[in-house]
Amino acid sequence: METVQELIPLAKEMMAQKPKGKLVKLYVLGSVLAFFGVVLGLVETVCSPFTAVSRLREEEAAVAELQAARQAQALRRQALLEKGKQPEALCSRALSHRQHAS
Repeated sequence: METVQELIPLAKEMMAQKPKGKLVKLYVLGSVLAFFGVVLGLVETVCSPFTAVSRLREEEAAVAELQAARQAQALRRQALLEKGKQPEALCSRALSHRQHAS
């Protein structure tokens, strides 16, 4: 509110001095850009909670996906280790039987 009250006397003073056309255009352009900046700032402020929630959900989904992939990889490793141990155990048993049989 204070800035609007300050702008009105400034505009009246500018008109009383009869400024050149380029100067008026420059002030109008600056005012329009400032107005758009304020509007964009308000839109960003209003929309930021919604975008933050969606980003948080995306991050949680990515973390859950990574954890599931790690668990699946750990299960695969464990299964491979168990499969790798079984033939060795069978081979050692078979060799022990042969030694006793001969």
